[in-house]
Amino acid sequence: MRDNFGTFAKEISKYNKYIMSPQEFFKNDLFAENAGVVLLEVRKGYSKAKLEIMPEHLNAGARTQGGAIFTLADLALAAAANSHGTLAFSLSSTITFLRASGPGNTLYAEARERYIGRSTGCYQVDITNQNGDLIATFESSVFRKDQKVPFEVEE
Repeated sequence: MRDNFGTFAKEISKYNKYIMSPQEFFKNDLFAENAGVVLLEVRKGYSKAKLEIMPEHLNAGARTQGGAIFTLADLALAAAANSHGTLAFSLSSTITFLRASGPGNTLYAEARERYIGRSTGCYQVDITNQNGDLIATFESSVFRKDQKVPFEVEE
């Protein structure tokens, strides 16, 4: 089992500085990385990610598999939730599928912070296609640990 985060955390405390970009950090999310999710932008309380729909993302009905859309939304959530400098983990997530997508589509997930407290946060993620059509909505609550992440983002 990999313990990259523990290594990163030791480096942060040792040098008291940030050692990577959010994009580099989230490349360690191997499930999203292997699915082809790309993190485009991260600001405090916000992130945007994309997924180009390929044949391996399709279900038996030749539409984008719900798990692929969930994975895209989950990575956007993770980036937005961790953007304040502390490690956050999802407590609960709900997705509502509104439109189908399929081969040749590019999906975008934009995560926005709705609430942030000392130990919890709430986020909404809109998933759209390349035309701006709303494909799904995703809502999640997170638990914020008292542990630093190895990156810093702008406001």
